[in-house]
This record gives sequence, structure tokens and C-alpha cells, in this order.
Amino acid sequence: MADPFSAYDVLAKRDTPSWNERTRDVIDKRLALAIAENVLGDTQLATLRVIVARVCPDPPDRPATNTLAMIVRKIAEDEGDGYRPHTLPRTAECWRRGLDAIEDEARLRFNCGFASIEPDQADEILYAVESGKMCSELWGNLSPELFWKWRLLPDLVSSHWAQPSLWSAMGFGGPASPRGYVRLTENRHDPWEASEDAATNSSHALSQDHEE
Repeated sequence: MADPFSAYDVLAKRDTPSWNERTRDVIDKRLALAIAENVLGDTQLATLRVIVARVCPDPPDRPATNTLAMIVRKIAEDEGDGYRPHTLPRTAECWRRGLDAIEDEARLRFNCGFASIEPDQADEILYAVESGKMCSELWGNLSPELFWKWRLLPDLVSSHWAQPSLWSAMGFGGPASPRGYVRLTENRHDPWEASEDAATNSSHALSQDHEE
């Protein structure tokens, strides 16, 4: 699918009145974040890297995200969300146990580590985590379904969609502090917001004509 906002880069607003110093500082630190060392074992990190790639792939022809680094930072700081099911361990323990169990599951099913299996095999295991149909005894009392619903998916999605690269790809104007958004009604944009490419608009119109 063509990028409908191929000419748009939310970071072009960095030095405009749309962003204040606090906003610039937060985004600059996010973009510069490196994968923290000695937080996960080599195998755990390799497993997490593949999970991120399968669940939250980077948009083509856009700058690479550092989603992986954001998740590792959350694990390193054992950062919670203020709520969780009482049977779910804290963030760091939950991720480490879940990654170990996913790695073990790959070896049980395919006699190979999770980072080395085929993409469709990785997807098979991730679907099994979501449904709770796992074989590995390493899950213990950690529910795969809860791990998926309360840890894996929320952490990946919230980290991934906090990336300027993703904001640009979906035409989101990103933070607007202190300027704010003004034109909030349907089909109206502030002058500094993204507009879809003309070719994409024409394609959408043709698709709608065919559907009618």
C-alpha cells in the first residue's frame, strides 16, 4: 500500500511554534534512546527483537524506530502502568519469564530458537501465546493470555506508536504544545497538519466509485 503521507515529516515542526522546549526535549531523548545493556540476556533480547518485528514492523521508506530500546528501558526500570491483574508479575519479571517461555516454545515446536525460526512459525507461536495454547512448562503460573493482553501487546503498541516515524506515516501532527489544535471539525486541518498525497486521494476516490 502506498504511503498516503509520503511527503510529510512531523519532525519538520521541531523548531516551529508548534513545539516548546519541553516537547523538543522529550522527543529528542526518545529518538536518541539506545538499547540498554545488561538488562536482558542475549537470547531474551534476540527473542524480543523478533517479536517487535512481527507485531510492530516499521513502515517502509520511513526512518527506523527504536521501539525495541523503549521496551528494554521499561524492563530495566521495572516500570508499571499503575494497575495489573494480581496474578501478573511486575514488568521486568513478567517480560523475562515470558521471553524465556517463548524461546522454549520455539525449541519444543521447531527444534530451533525463536530468533532463528521462519516468520510464519514465529507468528504461529505468537498466536498461541494470545490464545493460551502453549506447551512450555516455563510459563509456570504466568498465564500466556494475560502476558499477551496486559504486557506484550500494550507495551509494544504504546512504544511503537510513540515514534515520530509512525506519526509521519499516519499523518498525525504529533504534540502541539503550546500551539494546540484549532480546527477540530471533520475534514478540516490546521495549516501545519499533514495532507494526503493527491495520487492517494485519487486512488481512494476511484475505490469508492467502484464500491458504489
